[in-house]
Amino acid sequence: MLQWMAWTLPTAAFFATIAVLLVAMMIWQIRAPSFPRRGLLPMATTRGDRLFIALLSAAFITVGWIAVSTAPLWYPLGGALAIGVAIMRYA
Repeated sequence: MLQWMAWTLPTAAFFATIAVLLVAMMIWQIRAPSFPRRGLLPMATTRGDRLFIALLSAAFITVGWIAVSTAPLWYPLGGALAIGVAIMRYA
């Protein structure tokens, strides 16, 4: 059924990681509901909002890296993780 798509191990790991993040955030929200708070961003955000912003940031960092460099993707991965942690913690 999914043979039309190139499901390599990195692709599967990427989508599995996002699925695990979403399930973990859902369980966390059920056990301890979050309330909007203001951080460094100019708007009140919940944990889910910050996760979404972190995922978008990671996508833009990776696409930007691919556009300007041929170096391995480990560098933007590290940057995306650092930005993601900063957004989840301080935004």
